[in-house]
Amino acid sequence: MSRNLQITTLGGGCFWCVEAVFKSLKGVEKVVPGYAGGKTENPTYEQVCSGETGHAEVIRITFDAATISFSELLYVFWRAHDPTTLNRQGADTGTQYRSIIFYHNAEQQACADKSKIETGAGGLWPEPIVTKISPIRDFYAAEDYHQDYFALNPNQPYCRAVIDPKVQKLRKALSEMLK
Repeated sequence: MSRNLQITTLGGGCFWCVEAVFKSLKGVEKVVPGYAGGKTENPTYEQVCSGETGHAEVIRITFDAATISFSELLYVFWRAHDPTTLNRQGADTGTQYRSIIFYHNAEQQACADKSKIETGAGGLWPEPIVTKISPIRDFYAAEDYHQDYFALNPNQPYCRAVIDPKVQKLRKALSEMLK
């Protein structure tokens, strides 16, 4: 089977949450939590959390487009977080938690624009989608302790209260897409 590896960068609130969801999908080769969309080079987690760097917490996904399409990743993206809340996901607030799709090429931009319109019109969310769609400029991998956070810390209170219920819900709804 031929492989067609591509990259996309998505922000849907806390990167621990979205990383846990996307790592379990067929065709996803690698997920790296990090920071994008800001003005500071090589920001630290503390700097990003201050809101002063302008970065969003994101995940960079390497995927095999022969197994899972960018459109299918966006299908999961719209369900993995609430794209109708500006700079917020649940109790997490600040611009670093904004909903954003960073496209890597014109095809991804067109697909993201179409997917946003179709999802908004489809009634998945009762409020308008506020997700931004922007070109990727820079990506900075988060510190090592953020990588694979949920898998390494399943009993941490935030993981148990926030991430695990989200992952369980999506695993049930998207079972055919899982590894």
